[in-house]
Amino acid sequence: MATPAPQVEGFQIPEQAKVDLPAVELGGVGALPFLKEADVQAFGRLLEKVDEDDLSTTERKEREVLELVLRIKNGTQPQRKAAMRAMTERARELGADAIFGQVLPLLMSAQMEDHERHVLVKVVGRALQRLGAAARGHVHRILVAVEPLLIDTDRYARAEGHEIVSSLSKAVGLAAMVAALRPDVDHSDEYVRNTTAHALAVVATALGIGAVLPFVRAVARSTRAWQARQTGARAVRHIAELARSGVLPHLRALVDSVAAQLGDENQIVRTAAALALAALAEAAAPYGIESFDTVLRPLWMGVRQHRGRGLAAFLKAVGFIIPLMDPEHQAHYAREVVPVLVREFDSADDAMRAVVLRVLRQCIGAAGVPVSLVRDDVLPAFARAFWVRRVALDVRQRVLVLDATAELAAKAGAASVIELLIPLLKDAAAPLRSMAAAAVARVLDELGGLDIHGRLEELLIDATLFAFQEQAGDARSVLDALAAAVTALGPRARPYLQQIASALLWRLNNAQPPVRQQAADLVARVAPAMAACDETEMLSRVSIVLFEYLGEEYPDAVVASVGIAEMQPPVGDLLPRLTPILKNRHEKVQEACIHLVGCIADRAPEQVPAREWMRCCFSLLDLLRAHKKAVRRAAVSTFGFIARAIGPQDVLATLLNNLKVQERQNRVCTTVAIAIVAESCAPFTVLPALMNEYRVPELNVQNGVLKSLAFLFEYIGSMARDYVGADALVDRDLVHRQQAASAIRHLALSVAGRGCEPPILHLLNFLWPNVFETSPHSICAVLEAIESCRVCLGAGPILLYCLQGLFHPARKVREVYWRIYNMMYLGAQPALVAFYPRFQDQAENNYCRYELDYVL
Repeated sequence: MATPAPQVEGFQIPEQAKVDLPAVELGGVGALPFLKEADVQAFGRLLEKVDEDDLSTTERKEREVLELVLRIKNGTQPQRKAAMRAMTERARELGADAIFGQVLPLLMSAQMEDHERHVLVKVVGRALQRLGAAARGHVHRILVAVEPLLIDTDRYARAEGHEIVSSLSKAVGLAAMVAALRPDVDHSDEYVRNTTAHALAVVATALGIGAVLPFVRAVARSTRAWQARQTGARAVRHIAELARSGVLPHLRALVDSVAAQLGDENQIVRTAAALALAALAEAAAPYGIESFDTVLRPLWMGVRQHRGRGLAAFLKAVGFIIPLMDPEHQAHYAREVVPVLVREFDSADDAMRAVVLRVLRQCIGAAGVPVSLVRDDVLPAFARAFWVRRVALDVRQRVLVLDATAELAAKAGAASVIELLIPLLKDAAAPLRSMAAAAVARVLDELGGLDIHGRLEELLIDATLFAFQEQAGDARSVLDALAAAVTALGPRARPYLQQIASALLWRLNNAQPPVRQQAADLVARVAPAMAACDETEMLSRVSIVLFEYLGEEYPDAVVASVGIAEMQPPVGDLLPRLTPILKNRHEKVQEACIHLVGCIADRAPEQVPAREWMRCCFSLLDLLRAHKKAVRRAAVSTFGFIARAIGPQDVLATLLNNLKVQERQNRVCTTVAIAIVAESCAPFTVLPALMNEYRVPELNVQNGVLKSLAFLFEYIGSMARDYVGADALVDRDLVHRQQAASAIRHLALSVAGRGCEPPILHLLNFLWPNVFETSPHSICAVLEAIESCRVCLGAGPILLYCLQGLFHPARKVREVYWRIYNMMYLGAQPALVAFYPRFQDQAENNYCRYELDYVL
């Protein structure tokens, strides 16, 4: 009997009814993987058996387009690629009527899925690139199909729609686009007007704002219908959002186009105009205040007269214009706007509250706003209206409140804000406690704790510790708040460390792993502060408890703060326990453990036997394949510490053997590790092994060695000068130059006749200035090197070097050059004939050599 299927209790997502149809063989299309009912309705003509000879040219093209579209939509990947290529290459042959006549109805179908719409949009885009001006007759239909993508919730869909409209604008020109968009600017449907405004903004960014500006101004100043004026204002707003700083050359004209609408009889138009000015000010920041001079008074009057969403739009515009002003004007307008903002703190509209928070940040940050105004009028009302449980549950509003709180703290001082937040750290609602902790951590990180004294210190530590003990789940903000408080207080936190350590020890012994993990994380954050307060004994107690739970996320901050000598348990007992933990699959465990191993290798290598270090090396090789980049980076850095601890030979042998693996990421990380070993232990300990490994006839190994050399010289920096042979020839030390000349002698003799003349000539350029050495050993080495270069290069180049000094006025110079010439004459006299210079005959001397003279 077959095993019955298990009965799953609880809620289940119902599966959609699927039409299981077999692969359908369509004439000229091939076997497709599936065919839905909607496809049969759209591509029904392909199922009919027809004789292509009886079809007209138009019908034949439409049928070919349908076949290609069906392959693109439902075919396999090779079928889609071939059909897309055919559609692109034959777009002009098939014509715009056939392509858009079949694709656009499918694109507008309500039954079309997202991935299918994506491929059809790609078809439209590629067809537009090929058709160009031939698509002018279909502009309006294409816009109707593509404009909904411009306001889609998916940003990738919006990007696709933007690309299609931009390509269409460049293909058909401004006149065709304006003619297609003009009927919809005053459409009665709000949705159509909104998409038209977005499309008009895309056209402006594609063809230039200056080209579209006359049409936009005419629409914004239309006297026929308020709908057109609203569409014009919206278009200006979207142009600013898309072009950003690109609006600066046209800023005054854009502001003037919507300035008159601030006093429009219709409130919707006034709101759209204010939002357009806000977008223009945000895009032009920090420039362009002179362009807004004409609208400052209407905006300020609108702030006083409007309520609700209209007030929100005018406040937003004023809020974005204030940062563009001079400091004295900023202070004036900010003082006038702050009472309005405080009044609107209690608004029930979330959109209004969001605008108020953004404008509040800009007004408070303005120079000249008195601190007393912020402390006495703004802070109490702000805390009463926004630091409530309902806001803590709203993610968007929570972010805005935290930003505004940080700005208020920067203006009024950290102590004033933290005093308001301390009671919230003990609130019964966990979301509000977490939000208050995030604000405390941010304020202390940005401003420090210098103005926190006396009783406020005690209240802060007590509240953050209470929130840490009461947290449920992974509340990272509470951990950050307590760590930030201890770090900000510095040595002043010493009276409270015992209380914190007791809480840590209790949580480290908790039965739940998440609780122990949070406690270990906090130890890593407060250990530097404990060390600064000379609480070594306390840290040692904590480290012993951590040693018992070594499989958890172990913080390396304990070792870094306490020191190796006082470490309990001893390092010799700790490292053998860490080696198996390196195989833990938890990324946080891996990273912390690798950092700790590197810290021990850097500060106490002698306390661990070399065999244990090699065990760590083999475990670290597996971590070079880790998915997290931080883990791979930590493993690579640790190789350098271990190589410095036990010497590079064994570590290097392990790494070079790892170059033979097939996985590329592993090999790349290995090459970086080799470079770090070279940096830690000097390159001369690594280069011989690398050169020897390059002889292995395996492509991966050779590429790895070359990449290691590239990383090596990148890492060692200025040390690379010691490994370029020519540099030693210009060294001040005489022995350096002598040894370099001897090396060149052997090198030139070894490569003679092997096609290495250019590098030897390069070395000769550095060698030649040393011909005037006076030391017997040095001049012998230099002359022998020159003679070796003559063997490799031939006598001609050396003769050309000699000719410049054979007849020098200084006797000592002539002696050296004639000595070199005599050596060449003895070694390669026949080869010199062809390179002697040709002199013209004179009255008393005949320098011409005839062939009869050569024979005689």
